[in-house]
Amino acid sequence: MLGSEMFSKLKNLWSLDFSNNLVSINNNFTYSLPNLQELNLSSSNISEFPIFLRLSTDLQSLDLSNNKIYGRVPTWLRDVGMNSLSYVDLRDNLLQGPFPTLNFSSLQFIFFSKNNLTGEIPSFICDAIYLRVLDLSHNNLSGMIPKCLVNYTALSVLDLRMNSLHGTIPTIFAKGNHFRNINLNGNQLEGPLPQSLVNCMDLEVLDLGNNKINGAFPYWLGSLQKLQVLVIRSNRFQGRIGNPKAKFFFPNLRIVDISNNQFNGPLPIKYFKYFKAMMNVNESEVALKYMGENYYQDSLNIMIKGQYIEMERVLNILTSIDFSNNSFKGEMPKIIGRLKSLKGLNFSHNNLIGHIPPSIGNLTNLECLDLSFNKLSGEIPSQLADLMWLEVLKLSHNQLTGHIPSGTQFNTFNNDSYTENLGLCGFPLSRTCDNDKAKQPPPSTLQQDENLEHENGFGWQAVSTGYACGTIFGMLMGYLMFKIGKPKCLVRMVKLEQHIMLRRFKKNAHIRDGRR
Repeated sequence: MLGSEMFSKLKNLWSLDFSNNLVSINNNFTYSLPNLQELNLSSSNISEFPIFLRLSTDLQSLDLSNNKIYGRVPTWLRDVGMNSLSYVDLRDNLLQGPFPTLNFSSLQFIFFSKNNLTGEIPSFICDAIYLRVLDLSHNNLSGMIPKCLVNYTALSVLDLRMNSLHGTIPTIFAKGNHFRNINLNGNQLEGPLPQSLVNCMDLEVLDLGNNKINGAFPYWLGSLQKLQVLVIRSNRFQGRIGNPKAKFFFPNLRIVDISNNQFNGPLPIKYFKYFKAMMNVNESEVALKYMGENYYQDSLNIMIKGQYIEMERVLNILTSIDFSNNSFKGEMPKIIGRLKSLKGLNFSHNNLIGHIPPSIGNLTNLECLDLSFNKLSGEIPSQLADLMWLEVLKLSHNQLTGHIPSGTQFNTFNNDSYTENLGLCGFPLSRTCDNDKAKQPPPSTLQQDENLEHENGFGWQAVSTGYACGTIFGMLMGYLMFKIGKPKCLVRMVKLEQHIMLRRFKKNAHIRDGRR
């Protein structure tokens, strides 16, 4: 317990770290730590604000995250740190009530996410002119986004996702700003997307998913050379996606999600041509790290392997395209096969026609492929069986025909991957393909075989013995072919030998049963 006896010996202490411990606080004493500059009680199971902070006028960093602090933020907290407090982390608690009143004059980092704060974002937040990170995500904040937040030149991260904000996105993003991450996912924002976003030259992550934003596809964002993540899923965007008007378009884009909108027309072939960051990335040569910086790691709400999840950390090698639930039509472009670093490709719930391009077999890093609910026809390319990392395959509700390829990964998929393709056959479906059934020899051959049996005494026992020998012979030849290769003529000969003996076996078994 942090009590009076302990603090009486620590009056000159400037840094205190009891994070990741089971700590209890005795707020019934009057001692303070007037020289304290840094306090870290994160993940310490505390349930109230430590009152000894009231007289800590020099406090610069306060971390009380991931605890069980309940209720409103005390009003005396605005006097803590006076003009020195730059870092406040209260995320992952049980805070309620309106936005806390703090001394914003020196604040640079504000983390209030994953609480139950209500009401509007107050106008006095505009006093935080040095603000670099503002994370208010996963609360119940309402009202509009203060215009001053997009005018800050120092602000790098604006994370307001999963609230109840409404109205339009402020229209004027200041020139020379330093936005790196703007995440407004999961609100009720509407209206058009402001073109002043092109002033965010350092922007890497733009997540506007699950709102009511309308208008045409924001092609002009392609000029942002550092943009890696573009998510505009589940909005009211509409129309065709025209051809890019620049030579270098979205050169660093690795994750693009425009699903659940009203886009139509053909798939934007020329855009795929410019997705350079999705081509030929050698993961063994890339230093694996999470997107973001030391003070804030990027997180995303994204469809991964058929499930919509929140990724709290995003690896820099993740690449994904999701154009599902729109009205795209026409054929799938062959150029998709150039995006060899893709891990997820989702074109489901559209009006695509034609064949699946064999070039998809070049996507050697692909883990999830969803082409379901389209009008695709023809056979499933055998090249897809070479995708060694494929974990999720969805081809259902199309017009595909022919034999389902077999291979290491394809042998793991069940019927759900292929339902409502009446022309498909082969494993795992119950429908067998014609070429899987033994072809019937002509009647004359069967008659000659039967006559030979009667004339030469080649009956049931001889056939059984011969069939067993033939099976051993086939196994021996199979082993030899495994060791030295598969001469085509030899393969055909072995198959013919096995076929004839099998036919004789079944024929004689039928005759013998009839005589009984």
